[in-house]
Amino acid sequence: MGITKTEGFTKSQIQLSALAKALGHPARIAIIQFLANRNSCVCGDIVDKLPLSQSTVSQHLKELKNAGLIKGDIDGPSVCYCIDEKNWEKAQKMIGDLFKSHLTKNCCP
Repeated sequence: MGITKTEGFTKSQIQLSALAKALGHPARIAIIQFLANRNSCVCGDIVDKLPLSQSTVSQHLKELKNAGLIKGDIDGPSVCYCIDEKNWEKAQKMIGDLFKSHLTKNCCP
């Protein structure tokens, strides 16, 4: 993968972009929805709910974890994932602020 140029953009813009990228796949949305309805779960539970292989689900979990949307604690041979509440609230605010920034007066007909 090529290097992404982030020079000249604010920290907030870069963070929001990383968040949007992490949410940019339907499997990751499905994982977030699955975790949002539970306190925690084991990766195998997620694999059972998606039409994807274990390794593919693990890659999507890694992307979500790198974006800070989920966290995982190693418990023996399995990893238990859940929503990262602190970062989840921050993400909600960032996305909300983006949509609230739109002016109600539109120049397009």
